[in-house]
Amino acid sequence: MTHPQIVALLVLVAVVAALIWGKVRSDIVALAGAAVLLATQTIRPVEVQGAFASPAIIALASLFVIAYAMELSGLLGLLIRGAVRLCARLGALGVWIVIGIAGAASAFLNNTPIVVLAAPVVRDVANSMGLSPKRFLIPLSYVTILGGACTLIGTSTNLLVNDMARNAGQPGFGMFEATPVALVVAVVGGLYLFLFGGRLLTQEDDHVAGEAPLKAKSATGDDPDIFPLDRPFKPLQAFASLGVFVLVVLVAALGITPIAASAFSGAVALVLMRVISAEDAYKGLRPEILLLIAGMVVIGLSLEVTGLAALATNTLVGWVNSLGPLLALALLYGVTLFLTEMLSNAAVAVLLTPVAVALAESLGVNPRPFLVAIMMAASAAFATPFGYQTNVLVYQLGRYSYMDFVRIGVPLNLLTWLAGVAVIPLFFPF
Repeated sequence: MTHPQIVALLVLVAVVAALIWGKVRSDIVALAGAAVLLATQTIRPVEVQGAFASPAIIALASLFVIAYAMELSGLLGLLIRGAVRLCARLGALGVWIVIGIAGAASAFLNNTPIVVLAAPVVRDVANSMGLSPKRFLIPLSYVTILGGACTLIGTSTNLLVNDMARNAGQPGFGMFEATPVALVVAVVGGLYLFLFGGRLLTQEDDHVAGEAPLKAKSATGDDPDIFPLDRPFKPLQAFASLGVFVLVVLVAALGITPIAASAFSGAVALVLMRVISAEDAYKGLRPEILLLIAGMVVIGLSLEVTGLAALATNTLVGWVNSLGPLLALALLYGVTLFLTEMLSNAAVAVLLTPVAVALAESLGVNPRPFLVAIMMAASAAFATPFGYQTNVLVYQLGRYSYMDFVRIGVPLNLLTWLAGVAVIPLFFPF
């Protein structure tokens, strides 16, 4: 190994260890790793600049502003409260309908504000009907995670995989290109949660009485206080922000402009129309997530620039070549599932997307199914309360134990793994 490869490997190991340790904010960890790579000249400033100005970062920042404009208008809170009032008379089925609506919304909006707004309402409705909120809060988080994978903009993971794939010379994904696969996986996961989730989650109701509550704040520093439920409804701002959002999605879906361009234009338009102030737009940017992703992109680039990714991939390929494309796909999906329980989905997407492309090329098959596998698996953090920020939120609110997530999440991981591997080749042939 060369000196740059050794430095890149040491930084990667240190970053992974720090993320697993969890005592330092993940965005600070990622930026520290990027700083070391830059200071040791393992990666050049122009490459760092490219990571911070990548289309994924621009698209995410712009979508955060648009979503926050919708939050400030009171639109999302109004919709959730209305859905709950409409469905409450249906009993437990009504709560599941609300959860389904939240999952559908997560295909287009960031799921953190959706869960922050919906979780207290779901809890209160369940209590008013004499039902245990524990039956519904973890499923709410999981369904929004599954829903987020259904479109290119539903989760930062999909945008990041798309960005990294383009850097590797692959064509970009369309807005709804991976939707058929994600829908199948979401339906399988949703049915499991509906049929078995409540039963699994109400077996140990007494164990939570003595537990201290956990502050609902994710490893990225996400603070739910910026998403209060009682925003006053402002019709003009609500319809303007919703109209801009629909136009952004439509323009990107039709291929008129890339999602980064349409989202950026939409965010600027909302500021110019005074639907959202410049100060609130900056507040809604959520820089802790953007900087985490940018830092991880720099680390991922260092693996590629130094040749470390190619070295690791060649070693992996030598072992996987004999398995064939389907088993290689299953292995990649499983490795991604395992890593995303310990690391952020951004980190996993950055690290494994180049491996997926190289693995497919070594097998002489289309990289598309391998990239879709990364998209599906990198967001599937179900087995721990800390694998995804919405899990942290419901962990505190529902007074769950760690083992509640293991009990319901591990089978869900296995089911979505089987469903993903089975259905991906049908829509994305090798």
